[in-house]
Amino acid sequence: MLLGFLLFPPAAALSDQTAQFPAGDGSTEAAVVEANEEPSFDGNDLPPWEKEEGEALQPEPIPDPLEPFNRAMFHVNDKLYFWVFKPLATAYDYALPEELRSSFDNFFRNLEMPIRAVNCLLQGRFKDFGNEIARFVINSTIGVVGFGDAAKIVFDLEPGDEDFGQTLGRAGMKPLLFINWPIFGPSSVRDTIGRVGDGFLNPANYILSDWPERAGVSVYDRVNETSLSLGEYESFKRSALDPYVAMRDAYNQYREQKVRE
Repeated sequence: MLLGFLLFPPAAALSDQTAQFPAGDGSTEAAVVEANEEPSFDGNDLPPWEKEEGEALQPEPIPDPLEPFNRAMFHVNDKLYFWVFKPLATAYDYALPEELRSSFDNFFRNLEMPIRAVNCLLQGRFKDFGNEIARFVINSTIGVVGFGDAAKIVFDLEPGDEDFGQTLGRAGMKPLLFINWPIFGPSSVRDTIGRVGDGFLNPANYILSDWPERAGVSVYDRVNETSLSLGEYESFKRSALDPYVAMRDAYNQYREQKVRE
């Protein structure tokens, strides 16, 4: 969780929208445009608290009063990706087969079950809470300590991704303003508070008592995850007129859509 899924926005925070990016096949630009389009919200699918607002069918632009700082941090994180993480991930990708790297990714996601389960409870999503518990039990046993996703493969139980930032959003808290943190990447006031809250629910922060160990594991998790999405960030940058603005707007749309789901 040190680096989390937000270190490099296009490859992570936007992963749900850009995972379909095929590099170099001529359809990349169209895919990015699609990722940056306003998400379609059907009022009939909105929860009651959202229906009452009526006009709030589209996410509001997120205020960016810190834009000079945020752009500078975008540049820092961009260099960090190309100079550190991409070379590490490329070598790692060459050394280990994708199946093994996916197994490590499954292990880290399974370990973070308390974050998703507690936030499901806080949001009143009891069915999703049961789904998280069932997935954890199945994957920790049949899935060999979480390295395999037997819950999805055998029992068709899809993974969730609830976090405290979404919980605060469903409680009515607005993102307030955009912040692009060094190393951690794009966020908002609401999601920054949420990340701190989720840190208390992450078992890794208790299993690993020393911060160098936690940092090392988090960096490894980040490198492993990056190795599974090499090329997405490059495609995003090539296709965006202003990568910073595209990243900020897509991040805001992505997070607001997650709150509404």
